[in-house]
Amino acid sequence: MAGTVAERDALVSGQDGHLNNSLGSPVQADVYFPRLIVPFCGHIKGGMRPGKKILVMGIVDLNPESFGISLTCGESEDPPADVAIELKAVFTERQFVRNSCVAGEWGEEQSSIPYFPFIPDQPFRVEILCEHPRFRIFVDGHQLFDFYHRIETLSAIDTIKINGDLQLTKLG
Repeated sequence: MAGTVAERDALVSGQDGHLNNSLGSPVQADVYFPRLIVPFCGHIKGGMRPGKKILVMGIVDLNPESFGISLTCGESEDPPADVAIELKAVFTERQFVRNSCVAGEWGEEQSSIPYFPFIPDQPFRVEILCEHPRFRIFVDGHQLFDFYHRIETLSAIDTIKINGDLQLTKLG
């Protein structure tokens, strides 16, 4: 058995607290809890489809200006990938704006919301539900708005990008 507390802790294989078998090697925490570093870029397995939900949980920074969550068709910067939906929380204006960019052209920005749901230094939960005609956006369990698809091939929407004044705690 490993000697130090850190070595013993490294042998814990999961949340259930059981040690791995004698043939296994110590498990790094990153295998089970990958670091969610901002800016973040990740792959959406199989792309989007009706019924699929993206969950973003985090904590707003103490003195935020803005943060953004984008679902894109790949990671390409040159030429830029199509952006199916870009959500941007702007704290100075208390707006949660959304837009898309298809073939290098940004569409009409939408910004009307019933209330601004984000609070500095507080946790949040954003859910992006893909339905046939639209994305439905929920914040902390409350539906905030809908955004109708401007990209027809939903399965091409296969990348999530997150940046700005927040810490990520969970993606799903």
